[in-house]
Amino acid sequence: MSKLLSKKPVVADPEKGSNTPLQRRTFLRYTAGAGVAVGGLALTGCDDILDEIFNNPNVPASLLEVNVGSGDFGVLNFAYALEQLEAAFYAKVITSTYYNGASAAERQILGDLEAHERIHRDFLKTAIKANGGTPIRDLEPDFTTIDFANRASVLGAAKAFEDLGVAAYNGAGKLISNPVYLGLAGKIVSVEARHAALIRDLLSNGTFVGPDVVDFNTGLEMSKTPTQVVAVANNYLKKGSKLNVSNLPTE
Repeated sequence: MSKLLSKKPVVADPEKGSNTPLQRRTFLRYTAGAGVAVGGLALTGCDDILDEIFNNPNVPASLLEVNVGSGDFGVLNFAYALEQLEAAFYAKVITSTYYNGASAAERQILGDLEAHERIHRDFLKTAIKANGGTPIRDLEPDFTTIDFANRASVLGAAKAFEDLGVAAYNGAGKLISNPVYLGLAGKIVSVEARHAALIRDLLSNGTFVGPDVVDFNTGLEMSKTPTQVVAVANNYLKKGSKLNVSNLPTE
């Protein structure tokens, strides 16, 4: 991957650059302009104010989302968002009750996956910056539906995340116009596919090429559009961190 970044940075097209994510002050200005009364909120800190805004039913949904942007940088930010989510999940896993009681082999596997996802996350952020793009802000995950003390719950969630990641890269690859970025995505998705196969076999040996992920008529991995992906991913993100991919190219 490092060789990809050693190439001359691609100049970003202003028409295709990613949208700058809403900063806290900017967010408050936008919501104030939308008619949200923030003056009466308890001045106990910015986080408390934002919590009240996020739970205000009068705030437009679009202001509670993170827009990944458009063009190639938008696609890279889309991938970066998913890697943030996976990295946060495995960071939680390796401190969990299940992990501490798991076999040495499973702890090794999950530890490796945590390291891989963390590297993917940091690498994508660096790649976006190095080529003139603006990475989206740090996302806040919501893993309240996952029981981190239960093996089936943890591995089931890992399977869902890994399968979703592979389908997401496959579906978004065709939207990338720069071959350097496409090469980057290809290197990452191949690792994600190994993760997905490994987790599937931990759950049930021999299911790594199940008909729910591989089309037996073509022998090809199934893919999902960014819209299909965020419909799932947003279930694991808090208000204010849910993803908006409406500005991504569609073909």
